Amino acid sequence: MDQKVLVLNGDYTAITLCSVQKAFVLLFLDKAEMIAKSEHGVLRTISSAYPKPSIIRLQRYVRVPYKGIALSRHNIMKRDHFECQYCGSTKNLTLDHVLPRSRGGESSWTNLLTACARCNHAKGHRTPSEAGLTIRQVPKKPTLSGFLRLSAGTIDQNWHAYLTN
Repeated sequence: MDQKVLVLNGDYTAITLCSVQKAFVLLFLDKAEMIAKSEHGVLRTISSAYPKPSIIRLQRYVRVPYKGIALSRHNIMKRDHFECQYCGSTKNLTLDHVLPRSRGGESSWTNLLTACARCNHAKGHRTPSEAGLTIRQVPKKPTLSGFLRLSAGTIDQNWHAYLTN
């Protein structure tokens, strides 16, 4: 029951992921409609069986004040797939400023990346090129649909049409 359900707004844009239980409650209360069923089993009550939802759409359009994805340590590591962006290690991970703060580098999506402690220490207060390091993936701000893809873990085939960017 740890599967996720894609929630679409009234205009069919993806807005979030929720649990199967929450999606079922929204369907049961007629606050949402089922767009696609999951291929993995059914929900059972004492007297009935219901298909598990994979995608639901809210009946009404909900104005969501989009503030972007929060800049946090966990979200940066999630964006970078919990790997050092210099050597690929998954141990002793830290955050690294591409342009060091001592040189005016800011804490932003495009200046922060995941680095192991060894690479971060070797880089020191230099830029990656000055330290002889190459960045595997240039840091950039993720889109909402891309971040939903990362957060979901496994993605249902039905979701691809709604998570394109």
